Amino acid sequence: MDVIIGPLFWLVTTVIDLYIWVIIIGAVLSWLVTFNVVNTSNRFVWAVGDFIHRVSEPALRPIRGILPNLGGIDISPLALILLLVFAKQILARLYVSGGF
Repeated sequence: MDVIIGPLFWLVTTVIDLYIWVIIIGAVLSWLVTFNVVNTSNRFVWAVGDFIHRVSEPALRPIRGILPNLGGIDISPLALILLLVFAKQILARLYVSGGF
């Protein structure tokens, strides 16, 4: 059973890590677009932004509905990252304790 669980644990934690990076890149890209550092008229910037939006928005939308409105500050990416790190820690403790 450990032959399957070990690589599966690695795969799930790696996917969580990659998704955290997608959320961070999306937040930074939104700031860069807002402050006109990068222009969405550039096809590459638009494609990267569209991909990140499509990947991250389904997870961020429910969190935005729960969190209070803080004016122009969106803390939903931070909340999602904290939830993902929490889930990763739970999975790690379950794996180490043999709870699978």
